[in-house]
Amino acid sequence: MKDQVARIDRALDWSWLPNIAQYALEQALAVQQIPAPTFSEQARAAYILDLFTEHGLAACETDAVHNVYGLLPGTNPALPGLMITAHTDTVFPADADLKTRHEGSLIYGPGLGDNSIGVGGMLGLLAALRQHDLYLPRDVWFVATTGEEGLGDLGGIKAAFSRLKDRIAYVVNLEGLAFGHIYHAGIAVRRLRITARAEGGHSWLHFGRASAVHGILRLGALITDIEPPQTPRTTFNIGKIEGGQGINVIGRDAGLWLDLRSEEPAALSALEHQVQALVRRLETPDLQFTVEVVGDRPAGRIPPDHPLVQCALAVLDRQGIQGTLEVGSTDANVPLAAGVPAVTIGITRGGNAHRADEYVEVAPVENGVRQLILLVLAAGGYTAE
Repeated sequence: MKDQVARIDRALDWSWLPNIAQYALEQALAVQQIPAPTFSEQARAAYILDLFTEHGLAACETDAVHNVYGLLPGTNPALPGLMITAHTDTVFPADADLKTRHEGSLIYGPGLGDNSIGVGGMLGLLAALRQHDLYLPRDVWFVATTGEEGLGDLGGIKAAFSRLKDRIAYVVNLEGLAFGHIYHAGIAVRRLRITARAEGGHSWLHFGRASAVHGILRLGALITDIEPPQTPRTTFNIGKIEGGQGINVIGRDAGLWLDLRSEEPAALSALEHQVQALVRRLETPDLQFTVEVVGDRPAGRIPPDHPLVQCALAVLDRQGIQGTLEVGSTDANVPLAAGVPAVTIGITRGGNAHRADEYVEVAPVENGVRQLILLVLAAGGYTAE
């Protein structure tokens, strides 16, 4: 694998790389300026669709969940293709202040790292392949996905993969801030909204009645006492608590939002059963609970010695970087769970993801784009002449 990557690397001129990297960064900044909270990605989708069309891709269109598709046909239609994905949605609301600022070699901006720079990297790859006549035997599908964040539940990639799964051999997924890391395994994620309901009443006149707010607080306290296994790594988080009608009102309704994760589906299932048992323990005729599944991300993995993983490591090694293998929750979970090899890589480094002061480092972008181009050429069967 290292020899193949080295041959391709040597065969390319790369004098055009700085311009391509600059284009990727410029597109990341343009995408970041378009609000795109989960379930409201239409404006970004329209922008990306125009770019796919301008670059001459075939089969350019959006679907019902606002994924954007474009096809770069390969020279050998008998080969299954390669799918490149990057999600367009952000955790920020539509009215968020998306102003950016440059400080030295850093650029700050909400959503810039997660995942506008990932989308920018995909567009940079597309520009490189089209402008420099880099033809691959395999078809290359470019897909800008939606619904990766929060309660999106990977809805975009689920729809896109269902559509293309019979036409692809590999998936390369882009998460902007993961440069130097290769995600080859997707963890199982289960998200629950647990609500409590009681009769309610006046805090003084009806003191002692069951309270939905008290019930949710007790449940939350019991959940925080759970000790999940360290191996396989298993975690939980109560991300949000809501409910109550007033300070002097016995709560009629209350709820919490619970995120459960594990490297192994069996451990995740065991943790969820513990939570369900706590719910049943607290239920009474006057206090009822409802558990709703609001997220279900499947798990999957390919081994470190898989050719796609080894190819990604060889590409980083070619740049003098020792790649780190990771597990996490990304769009790649969906193909991995279905047995289709997939890796997630990054375009640059940065920090403060999901915060208003999120930032990216400018310097690694060029290497990040070069990494992506080399990986796609190698995985796509490009022959260096």
